[in-house]
Order: sequence, then structure tokens, then C-alpha cells
Amino acid sequence: MKKMKISTVVEHIEDLLKQAKMIGIGSTRKVYRFENLVIKTFLHPIGYAQSKNEYEMYQTLGMKGLEKHIAPILFMNDKYVIQPFYEQLPLNNHCSYDIDLETDSRITEDLKAALHVIDHELDGFDFKDSGNYGLDEEGHLVLIDYGMTKKLYEEQWVILAEAGKLPQIRFEKCRVCNIEKELRMYGETDTDNRCVSCGKDY
Repeated sequence: MKKMKISTVVEHIEDLLKQAKMIGIGSTRKVYRFENLVIKTFLHPIGYAQSKNEYEMYQTLGMKGLEKHIAPILFMNDKYVIQPFYEQLPLNNHCSYDIDLETDSRITEDLKAALHVIDHELDGFDFKDSGNYGLDEEGHLVLIDYGMTKKLYEEQWVILAEAGKLPQIRFEKCRVCNIEKELRMYGETDTDNRCVSCGKDY
């Protein structure tokens, strides 16, 4: 099947989102898959800031020759960002897990070098979470979610999360499917203990 051009995807993006499958949701962005692409929609302005950071980080890493295992930004505006699709890492008991970045056989030397630059030069963090990675066709790790900087986290995200305006992840039993998994909870007063699969996709 012929792959759809990015310009065509952008032109028809609202209709395509109705056909696309939701494959993930974070505190500030929702992720859909359409063919060989992912379309991320922004749930909060911080989501836009993250994607803007990713675009700038990718350009910096490209100038250093370290972009091979970093997901590129193919298109971005104030509503959406489009990136290539990479196979998702399987969950461990319905949860993401920490990756050992030193010993994991799926991590390449160029990705290690890229992570060092993002950490020490570009203010990035949260590199161990398996949910931030996908797999390329060779089975190597690709960093797909990397726009949350320490500054953005400390000065904006934490304040909003503590105020219950952005969700935090809590490992609890979903009241619908009765499985212990990661739940999106908005502050201490949030009593909607459903998982994403059972309808809490906001």
C-alpha cells in the first residue's frame, strides 16, 4: 500500500484522526496511530511546549550526527505534531518500567551519546522510563518522547499537577476492569479510578 504524503495527512488531519487508533496518552498529549505515522494532539499548552522542545532538540542532535535513534518531527503546528511510528515497548504488569541505559542490548552508542547531550546540554530528563521509547525495524531503541525539560517540569508541570489541573500517574486498581495498573489521577480529590482502556481518556 502506498504511503500517504505528509502534506496529504496534514490537509485531511481532522478526518484521519477519526479513523486513527489512540495508542497512548500522557498528561499533556494524546497519541494516535495512522498507518506508519503517529499524530500527537495537545491536551494542554505544555504539550505544545514539549513538542517545540523536541523539534529544537532534534535539530541540535542532527548537527552533531546523533539523531539516528531520535524520533523526528515531520510536521508541527499549534494543534498537532506528526512523527514516524515506532513499535511500542511491551508493558510490564500493565505499567512502564525503568530501562537500564548502560546494559540494555537494544540501546546504541549514538543514542547513549544523544541522551548525554539532551541531559547535560539541553536540560532534558526522564530517560529511563520505557514509555519514552519505541523500537525501530532492527530492534534498537528510539527515543520518541523527550521534550519535557527540567525547567518546564519544575516551573510549570509540577505546579499544575499538584493543583489537580494535570494528571499524575498512580498505580491502583481500576474500578471497572479490576486490574492494578497506571491510572491518571487529578489531585487528591479525584475519585474517578478508571484506567484509560475503561474510559478515562482525558
